[in-house]
Amino acid sequence: MKRNLITAVIAAALLASAPVVVLAGPQAATASTTASSPSKMVLENSTRILTTLEARRDEFKADRGALKEFIASEFNQMFDRTYAGRLVLGRHGRGASDADVKLFADALAENLMQRYGSSLLDFNSKLRVRMKSETPLRGGSMVKVSSEFLREGGEPIPVDYLMRKVGSDWKVFDVMVEGVSFVQTFRNQFDGPLSRKSIAEVAADLKAGKLKAGE
Repeated sequence: MKRNLITAVIAAALLASAPVVVLAGPQAATASTTASSPSKMVLENSTRILTTLEARRDEFKADRGALKEFIASEFNQMFDRTYAGRLVLGRHGRGASDADVKLFADALAENLMQRYGSSLLDFNSKLRVRMKSETPLRGGSMVKVSSEFLREGGEPIPVDYLMRKVGSDWKVFDVMVEGVSFVQTFRNQFDGPLSRKSIAEVAADLKAGKLKAGE
C-alpha cells in the first residue's frame, strides 16, 4: 500500500473525517441531528480537532511532544484500539489473553501515532465532507457511517467509518478510505510476523521500531 494512502487511512482514523464545511445528504439528515448519533459524534469531534490543529499549529510544529499528547488524547477518546487490535490479529488472536491483545493494540497505536501523527499538521483543512448515510449493523450494536471528502479540482474520496457501542459511547474501530480498510491492511502486514513470533514479541518489535506499521 502506498505511503500516501496509509497516511490518509491513519489521518482519517484519528480525525474521523475532516470537515470545515459539512454537507449532510438526505439519508444522513435525521442521523446527523440526533444528539447521540454516531454521525453527529464524527462531525463534532472532527470539527473540534481541526479547530485545535489550526489554532495550535505553530505550537505543535515547535513542540512535537504537545502534538503527540493531543493526538493520543483524541485517539483514545474516539478509537476503540483494543477491539481494532483484536481484529488486526485475526486468526492469531484466537485464544489470546486480553493482556496480550491490549499489549499488541497499544504498541500498534503508538507506532502509528509516532510515524503519522506529524502528517496531521499538513492535513488539508479546506476539505469538505458530505455525510451520506448511517447504516445500522448487527441489530444496531454497530454502525457504518458513510461519507465523502470533497476536494477542489478532484474526485470525491469515499470514507467509511465502522463504529460500535462501548458503554454509552460510539467508538471507531475501522476506517475505509477508497475501500481500503485500516484493519485489513494491518492484518495482512502482520500475518507474517505473527506466524513466526508470539503476540508479545511482535508488540515488542513494534515498540522498539523494529517493525513499522505501513511498510
